[in-house]
Amino acid sequence: MTRISERTVLFADLRGSTSLYETLGNAEATSVVTHTVTMMARTVPKCDGQLIKTLGDGLMAVFDSSEGGLKSAGLMHDELEQLVSRGREHGASAGLRSLRLQVALARGEVVEMAGDCFGDAVNVAARLLDHAGDNETLVTAGVLNDLPADQRARFRSLDWMHLRGRAEPVHVHVLGTRRHADAAAATQFGAVEPSPDPEGIRLAWQDMVRVYAAEHLPVVLGRSPQATFRLDDSKVSRSHARIDWTGGTFQLTDMSYNGTYVRFGGSDELITLRRGSCTLHGYGVIGLGGAPADAASPSIRFDVLSIVDTVPHLV
Repeated sequence: MTRISERTVLFADLRGSTSLYETLGNAEATSVVTHTVTMMARTVPKCDGQLIKTLGDGLMAVFDSSEGGLKSAGLMHDELEQLVSRGREHGASAGLRSLRLQVALARGEVVEMAGDCFGDAVNVAARLLDHAGDNETLVTAGVLNDLPADQRARFRSLDWMHLRGRAEPVHVHVLGTRRHADAAAATQFGAVEPSPDPEGIRLAWQDMVRVYAAEHLPVVLGRSPQATFRLDDSKVSRSHARIDWTGGTFQLTDMSYNGTYVRFGGSDELITLRRGSCTLHGYGVIGLGGAPADAASPSIRFDVLSIVDTVPHLV
């Protein structure tokens, strides 16, 4: 029987499982991943949703209401957070700490047939998942508009994004970023103390220089005309990376297929981000699609500024 209706589609993906297989071995890692996905799946019927299928490290579900889908996403994040917390206990496997969850929701007409779902909303939710950072929930404008006013206030606009395989851009919103406490400000130099004052970040590429205060974030770096900081270069994805103001620090998140690379001033170490995040501090260079040393890849110079640096001075 075929059913066509307006539904909210949810895709969830568990990342970091690859390192589990390296640290725990195949049998134990498979058990942990299966157990985690099963815990996530149990949240769906609790929120009046329908589990369509599990997808190895993730799942797909549909809901009549966006509020139910958002509630299920929140419970999934909570379940994983508890699991990761247990991974920080003495004697627990360090591999558990690497687990992260990405969730994406889209709303639209869905065709249900033979136990599966099809339609533009399904495609959008699946592609949108590629743009989610660690422990984030992304939603389309259709989902946001279907939520009560108090729920909509929890989201920030990421503006329009081009999704792979789709000609028209999609207006995307992110739920207030959820990150594990021990990863909120992680860098290769350890934790970064949040500044009590508002800060800004200066980005420079070729002759283009822009300064963004914390309240102007997020900033999307990409080739798309809708990108906040646009780089017209073939190695740059339409929505390549994003800079957020999270917990008093600037967080850079890769959303590309070619990766994002960071080298901080005074260090020779290269940080490679592939759908991951890191904290930007001090100054340095961000390579899009290639390392900063690669002349064929565009590199953005960045400086994290104090409030004094962002305010014009009269001479």
